[in-house]
Amino acid sequence: MKIREAHKNDYTISTDKDKLDILSIHQFLANETDWANGIPINTLKTSIENSLNFGLYYENKQIGFARIISDYSTIAYLGDVYILKEYRGKGLSKWLISEIMGHPDLQGLRRWILLTNTAEWLYKKFGFMEIPNPEFYMEKHNPNVYNGVDKTNPNNV
Repeated sequence: MKIREAHKNDYTISTDKDKLDILSIHQFLANETDWANGIPINTLKTSIENSLNFGLYYENKQIGFARIISDYSTIAYLGDVYILKEYRGKGLSKWLISEIMGHPDLQGLRRWILLTNTAEWLYKKFGFMEIPNPEFYMEKHNPNVYNGVDKTNPNNV
């Protein structure tokens, strides 16, 4: 897949995996989020290797990140979106999501998926909405997976 970059003043968004600061991403996701709290670095590396990644940089310093899991024809999952606190309030999250939604390999998809409990206002600007039929939605979710506990396995409870 062709690497894409967008620039705005001293900020850059890039899909180049080689530019990603894995240690910085790991520090934020493992220590400052509830959704990926405690994620092992090797798990993070595997997730990045198998995703379309969007790094956000200020003068080459990683200040934000998002990734897409997709088949590039019918569905995409947007996850691990963040901007470091000191860079929030500058319109960078809106720019990042705009670049993701405008990526040429993510056009014409039937479904986009996002799980969030923050910044719903941002995602709604891009067409995301509450699940219209939550009774159709199912999941197998293990929030303790990084602690070595599989509460979704009946043999492990």
